[in-house]
Amino acid sequence: MEMTTPLDPTTLPAWHALTREAEALQATHLRELFAADSERVPQLTSSCGELLVDFSKQRVTARTMALLHALAREAGVDRQIAGLYAGATVNVSEGRAALHMALRADDGEVYHDAGRNVVPEVQRERERMRAFCSRMDSDSRPGTAGRSITDVVNLGIGGSDLGPRMAAQALCARANPMRRVHFVSNIDGADLASLLAGLDPRRTLFIVVSKTFTTQETLANARSALAWARAGLPADAGSEVLAGQFVAITANVKAAAAFGIAAENIFAFWEWVGGRYSLWSAVGLSLALAIGMDDFEAMLAGAREMDRHFRDAPAEQKLPLTLALLEVWNSNFLAAQTRAVIPYSRSLHLFPSYLQQLEMESNGKSVGRDGQRLHTGTSPIVWGSAGSDAQHAYFQLLHQGGRLVPCDFIAFAESDFPLPGHHDQLLANCFAQSEALMHGRTEAEARRELANAGLAETEIARLLPHKIFAGNQPSTTILLPSLSPRTLGMLIALYEHKVFAAAALWGINPFDQWGVELGKQLATQLLPALTGSENAGMDARLNPSTRQLIAYCHRYR
Repeated sequence: MEMTTPLDPTTLPAWHALTREAEALQATHLRELFAADSERVPQLTSSCGELLVDFSKQRVTARTMALLHALAREAGVDRQIAGLYAGATVNVSEGRAALHMALRADDGEVYHDAGRNVVPEVQRERERMRAFCSRMDSDSRPGTAGRSITDVVNLGIGGSDLGPRMAAQALCARANPMRRVHFVSNIDGADLASLLAGLDPRRTLFIVVSKTFTTQETLANARSALAWARAGLPADAGSEVLAGQFVAITANVKAAAAFGIAAENIFAFWEWVGGRYSLWSAVGLSLALAIGMDDFEAMLAGAREMDRHFRDAPAEQKLPLTLALLEVWNSNFLAAQTRAVIPYSRSLHLFPSYLQQLEMESNGKSVGRDGQRLHTGTSPIVWGSAGSDAQHAYFQLLHQGGRLVPCDFIAFAESDFPLPGHHDQLLANCFAQSEALMHGRTEAEARRELANAGLAETEIARLLPHKIFAGNQPSTTILLPSLSPRTLGMLIALYEHKVFAAAALWGINPFDQWGVELGKQLATQLLPALTGSENAGMDARLNPSTRQLIAYCHRYR
């Protein structure tokens, strides 16, 4: 089953209607939209269970949202969602389905890949994960020298690193205090060497995560980790290192076995899982070891709740579709080039980085599924950091920099680390910032504030231009009761499905990432020039700038 060739969205009647809508709203401030409609907030708020999304501070009206949903209907988004769940070849360039929802499927659910239900094998791997975690917890999984494992090092990059790393940090309040979990991704020796300096080779477990088991950075780190472990153990213990302290997560079982990892220590994931969608599989083993398998499965349950919502809810109530429509509106009709993601949770401070990969690697495309050049832009630049630190960094630009930067604010009613008085201050800052970005401060308001402070007219005139805030900056606020495994699963799946819905609107394939490959291929070609003699870098086929850079490195070694 293949997806049908998409229409160019810019040719659709709703696209043209939205262009006119943007022109009509151009001179209307968010202050006016709120003043004109007493029902604005309930009309522009949606929920899935206890997850609430308030998009009333977006520069839209009920009419705008109706036009955006008309665009979704004309683009066949409902049909594409159905195809995703049915195992259609949504990854058309690589000829694959995308069944990450199967990784968190419950008993009785069915997801087909080429006519085969993949859920039973997914659940078998999940049971293997549970058994492995149980052995670790019962100390029957000793290190080479007969000591229990106290440190787990996840070696991966991209989706094999950022998902479990982000989730382990997000759920650190639930971490096993007897076991530390670390993540190494960078080929820069400083990443691995600085970590190993503080670890005991007899009590360290390494998890090598690579879908292909050919990822250069990951395998280089794995070889160095193996050498370090062997060097730190008695000479007669070397053969036990791989058997006892190295685990592989891969779709290439043969390559992992050739590396020397025992069959019982190799966990599978599948070709129909993209790396940035793989957290829910054995790729999350490091996370499961950090928080326990019960909490890991609670995270799967939260994601599964969002899966069902995206599949079954009416279009106007689908939260991922709502976020996708707002993305298209802001990017393609209001000309916003970036979007800031600001979680008011220190534990969630890696979430913006996670979304950078999820969104920009998925939807940073300029060619449609049909191979034709697009006539519109796609993914905005995603960036951000944790509030309230962000307020003392780049919020000056958001308030007075003159650029349109839509924001996603994410917050929780309760703190995962409750200290008296802290969380109320955090939430007050979160809600105040979205209000300030929306409302701004008019010249009259600024003048009144300065006059009330007792300033002379000359001083008021001097300061007044600096005290005016344009406002009208759009934002969405996402609220959850607390940061738990279940709510984290819901939140991640919300954005996963938002990415797919946006791709369906733009007519692109969110599941390939050919743009990642070119630089990696060139690096492989350049490596001999750096590792060889100085003359190797003088290859006339190299760009003159590249030859100069290589020569500089040889000169200073």
